[in-house]
Order: sequence, then C-alpha cells, then structure tokens
Amino acid sequence: MAPNSSVVVERSRVPARRGRSRSSPRPWRSSGVPWLYLAPALVVLGGLLVYPIYQLGLISFFQYTQAQVSGGEPTTFKGFGNYSALFSDSQFWQVLVATVLFAGACVVSTLAVGCALAVLLTRVRAVPRLVLMLAALGAWATPAVTGSTVWLLLFDPDFGPVNRILGLGDHSWTYGRLSAFFLVLLEVVWCSFPFVMVTVYAGIRAVPSEVLEAAALDGASQWRIWRSILTPMLRPILTVVTIQSVIWDFKVFTQIYVMTNGGGIAGQNLVLNVYAYQQAFASSKYSLGSAIGVVMLLMLLAVTLVYLRLLRRQGEEL
Repeated sequence: MAPNSSVVVERSRVPARRGRSRSSPRPWRSSGVPWLYLAPALVVLGGLLVYPIYQLGLISFFQYTQAQVSGGEPTTFKGFGNYSALFSDSQFWQVLVATVLFAGACVVSTLAVGCALAVLLTRVRAVPRLVLMLAALGAWATPAVTGSTVWLLLFDPDFGPVNRILGLGDHSWTYGRLSAFFLVLLEVVWCSFPFVMVTVYAGIRAVPSEVLEAAALDGASQWRIWRSILTPMLRPILTVVTIQSVIWDFKVFTQIYVMTNGGGIAGQNLVLNVYAYQQAFASSKYSLGSAIGVVMLLMLLAVTLVYLRLLRRQGEEL
C-alpha cells in the first residue's frame, strides 16, 4: 500500500502546481505595457485639454490686456490680483447667482423631459417610436446657432406664430429678464433632452422585463415603478446624464448670446460664459476673462467630485 499511496500523493501535487502557475501574475501586467497603449490618447488629451487649461490659469495671474498683446506694455505678474478684483465686483456675484439658477432650471427640465419621453418610448409601437427618435435626433443634431435663430423666429413679436396662437399681440419675449431666460431655457431643453432620452431609454431596455411585469401585477403605478424600481437600477446612467447636463448647461454661451443679443438689455441676461467673453474680448481684459474661466472650471470640478463621492457613499459602482 505504500507505493499506491505515494502515487496518489504525486498525482495530487501536479494540479496544485498547475493552479499556482495559472494564478501567478503575468509579467506585462506589472510593467508599463498598458501605458504604452494609452500613450497616444494621453498625448492627444494633453494637447487638447491640459495645455489650454495651463495657459488659461497662467494668463489669469498676469496683467494681460490689449496693451500687452500689441507689445506696447510689458506683461506684469499680478498674482491673485485678478481674482481679488473679480470677487470684489458685485456684477460678478449677480451673474454667478443667475448662472447657477438658470443652469439648475435647465438641468431639472432636461432630465424631466428626457426621462418622460424615454418611458414613453417603451410604451408606444415601432412606428411612433421611430418618428419620435428621428425628431429628437434632428433637434440634437441642429447647431446651436441655427436652433437659437429658429426659436427667435418662432417667438418673434411681429411675425412669430407663437404670439398669434397665444393671442399675445406684439409681446417681446426677449425684453423682460425672466421671459428671456425662459425662452433660452426652452431652446436649451429642446436641443439637450435627446441625449437624456436615448441614454435612459437604452438603460430601461436593459432592465429585465420580468421585474417590471411583476411590479405591474402587484398594482404599482407607472410613477411608483419609476421611483422604486427604475430609478435605483438606472442610477449610474442617471449620474452620467446629470453630470453631463450640469457641465453643458452651466457653460451655455451660444443660446444666450444669440437669443438675447449678447446678454440682454443692460446685461440682465448675462451668464458666466458670456460675462467672461465680454470681459476678455469686448473690454480686452484677457486676464480677467481667464480668471472667470478658471473659477468656472473649479466649480464644475467641485460639483462633479461631490456628486460622485455621494454616490460612492451609497455603494454605487460607476
């Protein structure tokens, strides 16, 4: 029996050695080979993102106006002088508050319209679904300048069909501050909701149909299904579209500039992007405009990081 037992022991050792060899880490994983594959993309991103951000931050610390651009005066280092002048300007704080409120309204409206239409797509037949998809993608593909011009024509006080349908006569939507912001909000939502709609619709289609059918059989309403079942399952997708909407709507420029003619009467419809443009190019204060750009960048990074941290605390995988 001794020889047989030795054979069994020897055979049992063979798969154990093979198992250890399979589980051993591969040499290329600990080396820099993966970074070699990522190097071309990192170089492109560095040229398109890192270097412009570096230049933006660098200019914000100098006295850089038209005199320095033309070579009439030397460039002087101001440190945080541009930021001090910016934060002591009351108009900056007014524009900042208006930007935050306007962006928040745009984000909430875009998510509400996009999610509602995504649910609608799951409940209509193929032909209406295709028509709605094509219409939404057409709005998404329309350039911002073209879309803004079309909306201005629709709400024109003299020739626009909206005033005639509503019986408002020659009411000017861009004259009042709130009505002008509302008009721009409609255009922003119109060109932004297709991204939310398509993304959320794809997420809903990935949810097992048995789960939704079981909830319907239990008597749950559509709102209860969305709130208790779909929203938790779609939270990673909703996180992505929310962050994207915050970034896009916070830095709206074209719609405001075109539809309010550069910021409205006496700057009543200014947002930070348009305000930075006016300071940098209309007033030739390039360093002050760069400081506004840096402030916007830091605010958007802070919002994104806080939102992601809250989700990680809830145990979500992104």
